[in-house]
Amino acid sequence: MSVAATPRERLQAAAKERVLIFDGAFGTQIQERKLTEEDYAGDLGLNADQKGNNDILALTQPDVISDITRAYLDAGSDVISTNTFSANRISQADYAAEDQVAAINIASGKIARELATEYEAKDGRPRFIAGAIGPTNKTLSLSPDVEDPGFREIDFDELTAVYKEQAAALVEGGVDFILIETVFDTLNAKAGVMAVKQLETELGREVPVMISMTLTDLSGRNLSGHTVEAFWYAVRHANPVTIGLNCSFGADQLRPHVQVLSGIADTLLMAYPNAGLPNELGEYDEMPDTTAGLVKEWVDKGQVNILGGCCGSSPAHIEAMAKAVAGIDPRGVPSPEPAMRLSGLEAFTVST
Repeated sequence: MSVAATPRERLQAAAKERVLIFDGAFGTQIQERKLTEEDYAGDLGLNADQKGNNDILALTQPDVISDITRAYLDAGSDVISTNTFSANRISQADYAAEDQVAAINIASGKIARELATEYEAKDGRPRFIAGAIGPTNKTLSLSPDVEDPGFREIDFDELTAVYKEQAAALVEGGVDFILIETVFDTLNAKAGVMAVKQLETELGREVPVMISMTLTDLSGRNLSGHTVEAFWYAVRHANPVTIGLNCSFGADQLRPHVQVLSGIADTLLMAYPNAGLPNELGEYDEMPDTTAGLVKEWVDKGQVNILGGCCGSSPAHIEAMAKAVAGIDPRGVPSPEPAMRLSGLEAFTVST
């Protein structure tokens, strides 16, 4: 009797066949629906205004999240994410919704799982779910008080526990991977990795991670000062199923950094840039065909395996990307370096 392939193996197999397509932004799609406070709050009876708490819509307006996810699947997404970027105890404290964290993540995972199953059954093409975990508004590497450089609002163990609570609920909801995304502080990402490793130990099975860095300046560093190269070597021990870049800038500005990462990462590379740079009103004007043309250059040069969009992107952007890269060979993953790849909790302890 053959053993069923794991999510990691299924994704790797699919990525050998063609460039895979991720989804796009949820926030701008939600904003277009002009939901009211009553829409956000539903009947949960929380003691704070919920307008702007996009994550809680999985509980109060699940059809909105389902409709957006369906639009991305219709546009050609192979990998869809959960609408859970801020569905953690730290971020939900802004809305007095800390006790809803588990319910939000489980519900979001179930929405994505139901749709992924539906679309895969329809055409036989594998669909995958990335459980999205954002960076929170705390940083382990930097002090929020310029007069006290040693001060931290949170410590490593506390942030690890926050991430673990969210990751556990996402897995319960049915996701295939945990996506630690928009990493502006490398130490925060390490806390996320530690959380997933602890969860793996409890579950007795692998919970594959995707890791995506965000750059804070055009020199190619994140807020904690790591270059793309330094970031990769800082998280490589986690054996991520994908490494990549998201948010930051538009595809044009992200191009040289994708090129660097592509040359050194011995795993799948996933990149999902913003739809250009925001205008003076904070809105994104880059048209779908423009974004698609820019990311196609990465594919033509064999630099990416999975493409998607971040801030300002829409189902139209994702559809344009899918059409632009159809039929082009995917990036070949470089062979690992001779040095032994580290993995697991013991390696994590050594690396920190």
